Amino acid sequence: MLKLQRWHMALLLGIFVMVLSSVAFAYEAITGPTGVLYYNQEKSYQGYTLYDPTVACKTTYLIDMRGNIVHTWTSEYTAGLHSVLLPNGHLLRAGVLPRKKEVGYCGIGGAGGILEEFDWNGKKVWEYKMFIPNKEIQHHTFCRMPNGNTMILGWETLTNNEARKLGRSPLTIPTKPVVSNGIPHDRFWVDFVREINPEGKTVWEWHIKDHIGTGPKQFDINYTLPMPMGEMYATYDWSHFNTVNYIPETDTVVLNSRNLSEFYLINHKTGEMEYRWGNPSAWDPNAKKPGYWDDGSQQMFGNHCATPLKNGHILVFDNGSERPQDRRSRAIEVDPKTGKIVWEFRTRHTNSFNSHRQGAVQRLKNGNTLITSTHGGHIFEVNPEGRLVWEFVNPISAGKTKAVFHNIDGLPFEAHIDGMANMVHRAYRYGEDYPAFYGKTLTPQGYIAGDDAPRFFRDYHAGAGFTAPAAGAAPAKAPAAAVPAEDDSDGPTMNAY
Repeated sequence: MLKLQRWHMALLLGIFVMVLSSVAFAYEAITGPTGVLYYNQEKSYQGYTLYDPTVACKTTYLIDMRGNIVHTWTSEYTAGLHSVLLPNGHLLRAGVLPRKKEVGYCGIGGAGGILEEFDWNGKKVWEYKMFIPNKEIQHHTFCRMPNGNTMILGWETLTNNEARKLGRSPLTIPTKPVVSNGIPHDRFWVDFVREINPEGKTVWEWHIKDHIGTGPKQFDINYTLPMPMGEMYATYDWSHFNTVNYIPETDTVVLNSRNLSEFYLINHKTGEMEYRWGNPSAWDPNAKKPGYWDDGSQQMFGNHCATPLKNGHILVFDNGSERPQDRRSRAIEVDPKTGKIVWEFRTRHTNSFNSHRQGAVQRLKNGNTLITSTHGGHIFEVNPEGRLVWEFVNPISAGKTKAVFHNIDGLPFEAHIDGMANMVHRAYRYGEDYPAFYGKTLTPQGYIAGDDAPRFFRDYHAGAGFTAPAAGAAPAKAPAAAVPAEDDSDGPTMNAY
């Protein structure tokens, strides 16, 4: 058995040595390793990466550059959908509240319901619930503002009659409930933003329903996605925002719509849309609509995580999920002054980087970009020239640690297109000098994929003569074993190799 393990390990390492380099391209495979796959210590931004596995996992992980766990937080809820580490060392995290499978509850992907703030030691110090059946629910994300307030992205309901009064065509209003994730829906769930102070009092709100129309600064309630994408997409899940960010220098709110494939700059004082980019056909009757192998005027497809940069540009994760000409994901940087894409990253092979839904981007202090490709639990860092400098695959699959993934770790296609059970909505890298770490002990507590798992980033350098500087692995204590699940694939170790 030992010989078989060594033979398989040698084969697996050999394959990866041949195909992985600092140039971002890879290959197609059914079996693949997890954990840190590549680490260029000289060119990557040194720090700690925070992320939440979103499938059957209630733990938030903070790992070092070599994939060692240095800290964790645990909630009673699964992530809904991510966390941020605040400068004071607290964790601000969205969670998914239990929902009944009956009319009045929201079954749209991304629905959460609660924000929780934990101190460094895991004690809950603050929470805010936005969850009233038949009325409202928090979803996707949030933003802690410089003044201590919190902006929260929410969905609120519109009855069929209310939508009709706002101009929705009766022909696109369902006549019977539409089921999503086992929950029947009989009304629209449309986006709004709520700003609350630390005491939980509402101090500002913005509602998309107040800005409906056909003008260039309005949202067309009759712009819909095609029915074959899914009945909820074409009906009750009309706008589907997934981002709220804030620019204090200009008092601007940044929003992003997956379904309309645009990002928006909203005046915080007036609530007026000041800028939109990504899909002219969502509002301009003269814009060229996409067609067969023709993107038309549309530049983004299913985008996420519109992030303002210090230079005034917007960094976006463009999923490209329904792009006619080139179905692939990419990270893009847009200059709102010119409307031009000034930087872009995509891989040569679409299987190397492609998330059908969700995804995130973060511009790091050294100019590199951290990208979260959600559907593969794939987090990686590239430099401005598009060279890969750090790469990681989340090994937590449906709450179970695995050093190698197989076909069984993919989610059923009808449940989540191209999704894996190790999905990560967003990851954030915090530099070694981040204030949250002052006075904290960040001792490695074990390799995230299990201490008996191979560390591919180290073994490449040791056995393949890579030109990038070697990155040694710090000795660490084994983490507590996850509860095993019943399946026919490898568990948290490399037993089959």
